[in-house]
Amino acid sequence: MRIELNGATVETAAATLAALIEEQGFDAASVATAMDGQFVPLATRGTVELHDSAKVEVLSPMQGG
Repeated sequence: MRIELNGATVETAAATLAALIEEQGFDAASVATAMDGQFVPLATRGTVELHDSAKVEVLSPMQGG
């Protein structure tokens, strides 16, 4: 299926948000996620099913000052 990941079009075989994060090589414990504009907590990523044209954001915390 084709989704939008951080603004880029991506082809994925992942069925869930958790599977997508693993497939794309993100550190699941270190990122925040949203799908279609809604925050998705770590504990529920495995139950959130992806759909064609989903808009997914995966954000890593930044340090600085």
